[in-house]
Amino acid sequence: MAPGKSHAALMDRTYRYQRLIYDITRRFYLLGRDHLVDGLAPPEGGRVLEIACGTGRNLASIAQTYPACQLFGLDISQEMLRTARAKLGTRALLVQADACDFDGEALFGAGGFDRVVMSYCVSMIPDWQRALRQATTQLRPGGALHVVDFGDQTGLPRWFRGGLHAWLARFHVAPRVDLRAQMQALANEKGLELRFQSLYRDYAQYAVLSRAG
Repeated sequence: MAPGKSHAALMDRTYRYQRLIYDITRRFYLLGRDHLVDGLAPPEGGRVLEIACGTGRNLASIAQTYPACQLFGLDISQEMLRTARAKLGTRALLVQADACDFDGEALFGAGGFDRVVMSYCVSMIPDWQRALRQATTQLRPGGALHVVDFGDQTGLPRWFRGGLHAWLARFHVAPRVDLRAQMQALANEKGLELRFQSLYRDYAQYAVLSRAG
């Protein structure tokens, strides 16, 4: 089985039932998602894409905060998309696709995106560096990629870090401690600007890659 298809099957198995309680349970430890939405600031009527949109929780929040935006989402898991479609209806165009290998124009129409969002998915994508690179190719001039995910938790007690990492491993999640370095390398290569912020004593990390207008 090809890597993308095998990962899709794994995600479907993992979230076939978890999707039903995902939003309720994850609200307590997927911290920084609302911080990302508040800082998104898309242009009026702008196009916003969420990569690995999951249950659609973030897109629903973006729709409420920026009602004039056009919303798009993709996820590798059909099971997660079932929940997202039920939640969002016609408010967003949702498709199944691999974050590492997708054609934004073919999936959603020409034009690129003003904002691209990756929320707590980098830690779940095996080839996450490729996914970040692919995300930057979707940006319009003046566009920005917003990423929030687990940090290295160095500001928190060691027992907490050990317990969190053991729990995350059950769901095939691995914090990317070199996320900042990888995004800086992308910024240098592609002429983008990086803004990086540690949140909640390094529990989470928030980064924005911006393309000049």
